[in-house]
Amino acid sequence: MTGFAITSPAIIRRFAFSAITLALLSGCSSTDHAVQPTETVTNESSVQVTLAQPPKAEQPLTLNQIMANPDWMGIFAQGAYWSDDSQAIYFSRQAHQAPTRDYYKQGIQQNTAEKLSLDQLHLADQKNAVLNLDKSKKAYIYQGNLFVKDLTTATIKQITKQNQAIDGVRFLSNGDIAYWQGNNIFRLHQSSGLIEQLASIQMANKPEQIQEPNTYLAKQQHRLINYVAMQHDNAKAKQEYTKQLAAVDPSFAAKTWYLGDSEVVSELSLSSDGQYALLALTDKNYSWRSEHDIMPNYLGKDGYVDAVPARARVAEDKFPGQRLVLLDLANHVKKDITIEGLTGFDEDVLASVKQENAAAKGEIYQSEKSPRLIQLMQDWGWSQSAIQWHPTENKLLVMIEAVDNKDRWIASVNLDKGTLITEHRLHDDAWVNYSYNQYGWLPNSDSFYFLSEQSGYSHLYLKQLGGETRALTEGEFVVDEVTLSPEGTHFVYRANPDHPGSFNIYRTEIATGKTEQLTNWFGMLSYELSPDGKSLLLNASSSIQPNELYVQPIGGEIKQLTDYTSNAFKEYAWQAPKVVAVPSNHGAGEVYARVYLPEGFDAEAADKYPAVIFNHGAGYLQNAHYGFSVYFREFMFHNMLTQRGYVVMDMDYRGSSGYGRDWRTAIYRNMGTPEVEDLKDGVAWMAKNVNVDAGKVGTYGGSYGGFLTFMALFNEPELFQAGAALRPVTDWAHYNAPYTSNILNTPDVDPIAYERSSPIEFAQGLEKPLLIMSGVLDDNVFFQDSVRLVQRLIELEKPMFETAIYPVEPHGFKQPSSWLDEYRRIYKLFEQELKK
Repeated sequence: MTGFAITSPAIIRRFAFSAITLALLSGCSSTDHAVQPTETVTNESSVQVTLAQPPKAEQPLTLNQIMANPDWMGIFAQGAYWSDDSQAIYFSRQAHQAPTRDYYKQGIQQNTAEKLSLDQLHLADQKNAVLNLDKSKKAYIYQGNLFVKDLTTATIKQITKQNQAIDGVRFLSNGDIAYWQGNNIFRLHQSSGLIEQLASIQMANKPEQIQEPNTYLAKQQHRLINYVAMQHDNAKAKQEYTKQLAAVDPSFAAKTWYLGDSEVVSELSLSSDGQYALLALTDKNYSWRSEHDIMPNYLGKDGYVDAVPARARVAEDKFPGQRLVLLDLANHVKKDITIEGLTGFDEDVLASVKQENAAAKGEIYQSEKSPRLIQLMQDWGWSQSAIQWHPTENKLLVMIEAVDNKDRWIASVNLDKGTLITEHRLHDDAWVNYSYNQYGWLPNSDSFYFLSEQSGYSHLYLKQLGGETRALTEGEFVVDEVTLSPEGTHFVYRANPDHPGSFNIYRTEIATGKTEQLTNWFGMLSYELSPDGKSLLLNASSSIQPNELYVQPIGGEIKQLTDYTSNAFKEYAWQAPKVVAVPSNHGAGEVYARVYLPEGFDAEAADKYPAVIFNHGAGYLQNAHYGFSVYFREFMFHNMLTQRGYVVMDMDYRGSSGYGRDWRTAIYRNMGTPEVEDLKDGVAWMAKNVNVDAGKVGTYGGSYGGFLTFMALFNEPELFQAGAALRPVTDWAHYNAPYTSNILNTPDVDPIAYERSSPIEFAQGLEKPLLIMSGVLDDNVFFQDSVRLVQRLIELEKPMFETAIYPVEPHGFKQPSSWLDEYRRIYKLFEQELKK
């Protein structure tokens, strides 16, 4: 999009840590974050981490190989993006546990990449940039400073060179550049080079003007002491002179804004002509943590226990919401944005929940309307702002969500009145998704596009201000990663219409709605459209091939760019899991799952097979797909289990992503029950279809997967013969607010949901062997979760559990030795309990 703004992380965000919460809750063993060239590079060969001997093609796998430093698999490209001329790509690579990463540039016609040196990084084309209206220039922030690149000549000009970082930048509609540092907004006039301060925003009370004496003693002092009276008169005269001078002298900067000392600026956005600034303000006393929240580090560097700050629990996190303020910088007028224009702004959307909880206590709840708390939409994956100014006109859209998680609004702002006008309301009785929220203006029009799950699946819509909504895509599949073509005539996006577990790239013409499939990949992929709109950069994988980079001209053939997968990995005879649809006996239709079969599988063998079900993390995550799993260690572990006679299943139980709204919200207020029902159907399917002994099935998983392990063993004690819970949630009241309040509301409002969804409430049901494993430095699912459950099991006199702790590990383990110890214990448990 032209003329949009780049903004650094907000000063205070309720969801400051939420963008990574989903990944953390998954307990993923790998990450792939897009990283720009802003860090010091190092040669990966300088990082000395011992590698296990890779497996030989014809030899069985060992745990030492699987859980070793993963660099033997390859050091893969991350954060790939296009060069400005669409002829090359940039990406980074980072060895396991290396403190820094290396950056590369590779031409799309080349077979090898050039590693960038330190002195080249500031000249590298930057991904996170803004364009002027005719797309001849781009502005970007590198190492906190502002740069401008002329795209016709490829010349780069550094605008600032200072230690205080710039937070955001945008091109104004006349070609000038605006940028902001903290709460100060500046304008760089292209014609003269003058830097003008458009606004100085002070979160403080306005200084008092010189006052006339108003007490007896003060009046007496001024009447009797000429010197005091003279000083007072001189001060008033100087104040009036300065005021008059500022009003007529064009060299003065704009007046300071004093917005009070009770709030802080959470987000700031400037209009396309620089006249208006929209601010989101948050109570300054709100904190992402409470006074009680610490995480003890028992291996502090000085030999003592370090008290590490940690996030608040949902039971204590009382987010006050945000309020919006519009500043007219030209006329120095402040307008507080009222929320009455949001349809349903005062609805009691939790009335039925409150009534149920009140009835459980023998009370009666009387519903009343009241203004709801709101904030700017906090999508956990997007890079855009929830504030979208029209690129050429003073028109403004904002995407707002209710703090109660039940509504998302797209609203236009009446800049004259400071009011909101609802353009689109997405309501969900469960919760509005924290994904699929992309939206923005169409160029040269009063129309905008947006993603919405209103049909039950994320789809792409168009709407003119005040007009009707038109669907551009429809069907029982998911649309995401939307890109508007450079000429503004097409949308490019990712979707999975052929199978939930296989995504491809599509293009739809805006005028006609004509859709064409651009790629023909069988697996998982993400993409970036080239700046000239002619090619796709693909980051793609298949079930046994990790992600590599590919380029495909639109209408042309796909070409592989990178080949960082090691020969040892490529040459090993990995088993590709089969993706099957498990019929549900609980009204869920079909549950997709990956299935790994034992070597030499015999469907008629007299000795039935033992089996293991793996429960993926995050809850809202897709793993039963045709791409390479983020759980690469588990993928290899499952291959090893099949070599040793096990059937392995990996289910996308209800609550998983990729299957639409109703699948996601099936767990609302009842986490752990629908999912365990799906696991029961998985066991039944294996017994019927792949010769599994239903009396010899175990289960394991990390984070949300550990939570499911608990719920299965505690509530269905005959379903599994053993279970291992890694980094597990035991009590949702102790998890964070952004994730948990979506699904269970909050403990003070909906204790029923927490009590029927938290494993610690059902610990008395444990009858089969259980292994509990947690990292002491887990600041996502606290180690305390496991401590509390262990004490509960001790008091219940349950003898069939064991624990293992990992003193230096966070939520996603880092040390190969910890991974090895953890999975040795899991494997031993299954060998002991499932092969009796």
